[in-house]
Amino acid sequence: MMISKTLLLLRRVASNLTARVLFGAVLAFAMAFLSPLFEPLLPDAWEIKIGPDAVIPILNILATTMLTVTTFSLSVMVQAYQAAASQATPRAYRLHLSDTTTHTVLSVFTGAFLYSLTALVMFRAGLYADNAAVVILGVTVLVIVAIIVSILRWIEHLSTLGSMDDTLQMVDRQAREPLYSALRRPALGGLPVAPDAKIPEAAWPLPAPSSGYLQFVNMEPLHDALAKADASITLGVSPGAHILKGAPLGWVLGEVEDREALSNCFTFGAIRTAEQDARFGVVVLNETAVRALSPGINDPGTAVDVVHRLARLFSEAEPPETRPPQFPRIEAPALTATQLMEDGFEPLIRAGAGHPEVIGTVLDTLAKLEHAEWRDLAQAAKRTRAYAMHHAQQNIVVKEDRDALARRV
Repeated sequence: MMISKTLLLLRRVASNLTARVLFGAVLAFAMAFLSPLFEPLLPDAWEIKIGPDAVIPILNILATTMLTVTTFSLSVMVQAYQAAASQATPRAYRLHLSDTTTHTVLSVFTGAFLYSLTALVMFRAGLYADNAAVVILGVTVLVIVAIIVSILRWIEHLSTLGSMDDTLQMVDRQAREPLYSALRRPALGGLPVAPDAKIPEAAWPLPAPSSGYLQFVNMEPLHDALAKADASITLGVSPGAHILKGAPLGWVLGEVEDREALSNCFTFGAIRTAEQDARFGVVVLNETAVRALSPGINDPGTAVDVVHRLARLFSEAEPPETRPPQFPRIEAPALTATQLMEDGFEPLIRAGAGHPEVIGTVLDTLAKLEHAEWRDLAQAAKRTRAYAMHHAQQNIVVKEDRDALARRV
């Protein structure tokens, strides 16, 4: 499914920790101010029994405890994310920052603190009528229920937060959607660029408006702008590529008056993101395995786990669909099986060539992928398997280990 730039920005805001906490805080303020609107619906007997003296102590407890809990939770979150970055890869840290469970829990805690603090201030300032205590108590009970549910979720979540298993599971999950989406809609929905394609002499380069990683190409308005000018474009880069300001993003064939409208369809940033970058999740998995094989960590088991995850990720990938392009005026590079093998296995092979247990698992995995339904993937796996065997023969010292690996070929 193709998403627009507006939806992309909304997704990023929704996954941002600050945005969720602010939403919880705004909701808390709103409940404190709007609660008097419900007073006419309450029985008079409740207003007689429940006064400010019954509610203020509860609000005091909430304000005190929620500030402490929020501070503690933030420190735990930061420590867990730093541990994930040091054990896996800094790119995994950025994926952890989009953890919805952590954001929701922290927004509830912060929102509860601000709600209770706001209600206390309004009670002490005399901005609430005496009969508003019943409504405030009812809202406070709902806030307490939300806190209890969040604490239970938080306790369960803390048991895995920042662990290697949790990190790998998150990277694995976030790698699937962009990869499978790129195979369902090759070339971002445009025409795949032919390997031997030549740029027409009449085409002019579209310069990048800024430097950074190409994060997103807004295909629909780009196609509409080209159609309006009766032009077409051949993109030379894909999301995930690092571009310098002024470098060509592609070559446009036809005259376009509003060239800035074309440039505005490209989103750049200082970091790689996974919305359209089908290779990013695979790269992060590979980086985690390479880090695990470093002398400072020396964890071949994690590298083997990554190999198995890559095997599942690739084996469940269906061959690229052949369908009429959604944006025929745009030619774009299509994801290839060779690129996936290069990103997923080749750095891991070089780092683990001296570990028989790791390189052996790689050889077995690639042998299975040689029977994949996606023919290009099967051929790329065969080439990568020969590459792995060559590295193993060059790096493994013990002859018995080399012979054992040779028998797997």
